[in-house]
Amino acid sequence: MARVEPFRAWRPRRDLAAQVASPPYDVLNSHEAREMAEGNQVSFLHVIKPEIDLPPEISPYDPQVYERGAASLRSLIEKGVLIREDSPALYAYRQRMGDHVQTGVVASASVDEYENQRIKKHEHTRPDKEDDRTRHVNALNANTGPVFLTYPASAAIDQRVAEICTAEPEYDFTSDDGIQHTLWVVRDTETISGIQEGFGAVPHLYVADGHHRSASATRVRALRREANANHRGDEPYNFFLTVIFPHDQMKILPYNRVVRDLGGLDEQALLARLEDSFDVAPAERPEPSEPQSFGMFLGGRWYRLTARPGSFPADDPVASLDCAILQDNLLQPVLGITNPRTDGRIDFVGGIRGTDELERRCREGWAVAFALYPTSIEQLMSVADAGKVMPPKSTWFEPKLRSGLIVRPLED
Repeated sequence: MARVEPFRAWRPRRDLAAQVASPPYDVLNSHEAREMAEGNQVSFLHVIKPEIDLPPEISPYDPQVYERGAASLRSLIEKGVLIREDSPALYAYRQRMGDHVQTGVVASASVDEYENQRIKKHEHTRPDKEDDRTRHVNALNANTGPVFLTYPASAAIDQRVAEICTAEPEYDFTSDDGIQHTLWVVRDTETISGIQEGFGAVPHLYVADGHHRSASATRVRALRREANANHRGDEPYNFFLTVIFPHDQMKILPYNRVVRDLGGLDEQALLARLEDSFDVAPAERPEPSEPQSFGMFLGGRWYRLTARPGSFPADDPVASLDCAILQDNLLQPVLGITNPRTDGRIDFVGGIRGTDELERRCREGWAVAFALYPTSIEQLMSVADAGKVMPPKSTWFEPKLRSGLIVRPLED
């Protein structure tokens, strides 16, 4: 079963929701966040990217940054920008991006279930990023950004959510990037119980995005449990903020690659080497139309690379991913990129930027670019079910969850 719990959130006044809501902390660098928050004192970026209110030379991991984030959150509360729910609630959160619509449930998820693998993960985490999120949550005494979870779609939960969404929403606005955000508050105890019952029949949840946030929840819990001689197990720090979407509403875009040089090869030599594992042909369009095929921009033109049968283990949930096929058959053996996590010769371009961005990078000096077919949510779940991890930069989820609409305090 999957345990979901209501909670008493801090959230913006209705008239300020659009001004408060911001992109997540990890999709903007400090310079971009400063520019976006300029002139908007209630932007939640002051809370989740607090270095923007400090001198630029200060490290984003300096203790002053976490102190400033806590002060910014207190300020929003003291000024009445954020209001506290009178009673525990769940929320339905809908996002519309063009023709794509996804509606999830905002709830507290269980740290215990994350630790015992009922909430499954598919990525390694970096200690420095875990440290950052742990310090942030501890200093602010709140979950300020939700973990993006998914689950095998359930007709019972779908029906409950659909009923909730017939009511008047609390928030309904379109952000600067064209994404519509709509949120409903669920206070009715019978409806909350029905949603909990629906998730009780779900065997597993899956982390789609937010592995460092979820890992830091376990570390915060450990710190607070150790400091609490009367620890019971039901304190708010035993849970973390999530938005949970059915798997059949997920939208994954590709995570494309650009490489700085050809590893000592010229273009013709590279094309010849590729024929060991791929069928290579000129392409009229950059995006691959099916799995196990790739667009390659080289020398000012696009090629289609199609992985040959037998060049990868089709029954391996990780090695059969397109990003793994590209790494194992091209990036490593041909271009010499053995560790894409650390090699400065490779960079990753989220699919939301499109293939025009790949061409632009190559015009600016990168040698070759690769457009991938997007990983499916079923592939992600298969990797997690097998207890394995995906290669770095395997998925790019859109639309991104807005931060600041729901803040989950770590105290009642």
